[in-house]
Amino acid sequence: MPRFLVRWLINAVALYAAVAFVPGIHAQSGNWLSFLWLALIFGFLNALLRPLLKVLTCPLIILTLGVFTLVINTFLFWLAGSVGTNFGVGFTVDGFGAALLGALVVSVVSIVLTFLFKEDSED
Repeated sequence: MPRFLVRWLINAVALYAAVAFVPGIHAQSGNWLSFLWLALIFGFLNALLRPLLKVLTCPLIILTLGVFTLVINTFLFWLAGSVGTNFGVGFTVDGFGAALLGALVVSVVSIVLTFLFKEDSED
């Protein structure tokens, strides 16, 4: 399967896990098609905005020894939900804490699934 499709499915599962397990994150729609669309929006925003935000906040990232990247991830997670809500497939976040926890869940699930699928493709 092409790498883009695998990455897209991993993001969809990670976003579903964040919505399912983090209190304070409420999905607008619960079907898998909406999570696939939301994963596409999430990937698009990450591809466009993450490099720009990392360059603009480079002094803060260095000053905090990389911890500020959690704030960037939190912002992008919240933004993906807001943009998705405008298209009818997003989620709402009750506060910064829920957004931070949601971004952490997405990161952890994405790392684990990427590792598992990378192991399978090498065999």
